[in-house]
Amino acid sequence: MTLQQPHTPRTGLVLSGGGARAAYQVGVLEAIADLRIACGLPRQNSPFQIMCGTSAGAINASALACGADHFDDTVRHIAQIWRGFRAEQVYRADSLSVLRSGAHWLTLLSLGWTVARWRKARPHALLNNEPLAELLKTLVQLDRLPGLIADGHLQALAVTASSYTTGEHITFYRSQESRPPWIRSQRRAVSTDITHGHLLASSAIPFIFPARLVPVDGQLHYLGDGSMRQTAPIAPAIHLGAERILVVGAGRMHEPQAQLLSNVEPTYPSLAQIGGHALSSIFLDALSVDIERAERINQTLSLIPVDARARSSLRPLNLLVLSPSQRIDEIASRHIRELPGPIRTLLGAVGVKEPSAEQTGTGAAGGAALASYLLFETGFTQELIELGRTDVQAQRDEICAFFGWTLPAQSH
Repeated sequence: MTLQQPHTPRTGLVLSGGGARAAYQVGVLEAIADLRIACGLPRQNSPFQIMCGTSAGAINASALACGADHFDDTVRHIAQIWRGFRAEQVYRADSLSVLRSGAHWLTLLSLGWTVARWRKARPHALLNNEPLAELLKTLVQLDRLPGLIADGHLQALAVTASSYTTGEHITFYRSQESRPPWIRSQRRAVSTDITHGHLLASSAIPFIFPARLVPVDGQLHYLGDGSMRQTAPIAPAIHLGAERILVVGAGRMHEPQAQLLSNVEPTYPSLAQIGGHALSSIFLDALSVDIERAERINQTLSLIPVDARARSSLRPLNLLVLSPSQRIDEIASRHIRELPGPIRTLLGAVGVKEPSAEQTGTGAAGGAALASYLLFETGFTQELIELGRTDVQAQRDEICAFFGWTLPAQSH
């Protein structure tokens, strides 16, 4: 008699957006790779069959997918790049480039866009991220993706972007199985070959990086950051067949209220504070709401009798969420001085500043949230990577239970 092998659930990975904050995801993935080795599992095989990402998370997910046949080595390579990051690898930070883009953009914003009478006089964004396009050529080797999917090392990759042209939220995916595109209110999926253009579009933070012109079903769209209008960040992994999903965020799921200084009247928020608040809403809130929705559905299904549940197409979702245990805004405030001088000057013009001694630890640093998305500097990224590693160690039993791994007795 042949014994039937136990079913291994298809595991999905969802990486959210967040600019430089995505360094935290790299620390989580590196620590998970270490945990797999400690559990005696092979270094090559990826624990994730389905990978989905948005914005900077789309870049991390795609880089990981393109090395799915050598998971451990790929994670170390990605971590090495993030540990040594400089802003100049992502956007032009020299004085001339900042004058051409950021300073000009802010001037037009303050004087009125109508003063730019000629099209060429209008910069498209605060910063020029052409260096990121060059980095992607070595970091994300998309030419390997079709072979990896065909050989079964990976089942699907999905990245998301937002169309300024139609207002839709679009998920681009490549899958081993033939899965029809899904359509929901204001969001849809497109089966296609994923390119670096899709990654640049997905990570084009609104106002900060320029939109990208990308073909969508034979028509050209201007696409921006996929975190915009993303009402269901977990949905692509579910549509692509994931039965359990690991979500790695770039901000705390339940952020405590910032401490207010006693007997100090609040000042009117700067443009940087308003911008940081808006970006945090774009990058963090939708994921928290979607996770809460999934947990409510699981709770509802648990109340339905087993036989009735079997007749339904709904299934409980095995969901594990890993998010920073510390305030990333607070971490960013300690590293603002590491930004290149022209960028500090540019951001200082809209209110980004280092916290005073009285403000340290209160979350009151002006514009730290905005700065956190642009701090592609070694000190900041390394601290976030170490935070990711520490958070995995704190939850290693829960992570092992999620994957079905067993740690040796001496490791506990």
